[in-house]
Amino acid sequence: MPRNTSASLGLPRFQGAVRDLIILNAAIFIVLLLLFSFARNLGSAILDYGSLSSEGIAHGWIWQFLTYGFLHVDPLNFALSMLGIYFIGGAVEDQIGSKRLVNLYLTALIGAGLIGFFFSMTGKIGHGGAAGSGPAANALLMVFYFLYREARVMPMFIPIPIPIKYIVIFTAAIEAAYLLLSGFSLMMMVQLLGLGMGYVWYRFMWRRRSPFAFVGNQMDSLRNSYHRWKLNRSKKKFQVYMKKHSQDPKDYFDEYGNFRPPDDKDKKNGGSTGGWVN
Repeated sequence: MPRNTSASLGLPRFQGAVRDLIILNAAIFIVLLLLFSFARNLGSAILDYGSLSSEGIAHGWIWQFLTYGFLHVDPLNFALSMLGIYFIGGAVEDQIGSKRLVNLYLTALIGAGLIGFFFSMTGKIGHGGAAGSGPAANALLMVFYFLYREARVMPMFIPIPIPIKYIVIFTAAIEAAYLLLSGFSLMMMVQLLGLGMGYVWYRFMWRRRSPFAFVGNQMDSLRNSYHRWKLNRSKKKFQVYMKKHSQDPKDYFDEYGNFRPPDDKDKKNGGSTGGWVN
């Protein structure tokens, strides 16, 4: 996909994976609001079990790496995240498709949560808990930048088109400032890490091979090298054995190094009757 593709952000159509993700988040948000209004203890329990926290992960609640991204308690945070997903996500989905958009969304949440948790293990940073889809929204913003580098965006309440790169820089600067002001809270840390996860996803999981595919290819290469080594070793042993019995090993291999049974010594590999191929 060309890097300098431009895009204008009007009111995108409410469809596809973007629609499904927004509806899911909105439904969970409404349920939480109702629970906090009529069954506060149950709402608090869901929030405690679902939000990301170092204490929860230490108890083995590893589902928090995913569930925290679908829990919102701050209406403003919820509204900003959903607006970002709606305006940015539609253009991204047009380029990468629905399945990859969901993959990006979940990868950003889990990746930011994992890295934030590891930082919190130091005991000096990453305090408190984290909830909300901010990391995923930031990842979408970063991928949008790579897909539409020449795009100009008109933010809400600012009737001036602004190049997308400045939107990304401004977002990173604001969230870095909040990270410092919060004393490196886990909430602001995963928010900022969302931008980084968008970069990682674009570089390694879509535009190029994923790190896991690279590792798999290297393993296949090592396995093939090992099989070739075993084959060459067997050939050498066979040649030594044949020489000890005063027979020429060349009578049992064709010009390509393929083994031929004794009855086919006069046949050529690839002929009408064909020799054996290892």
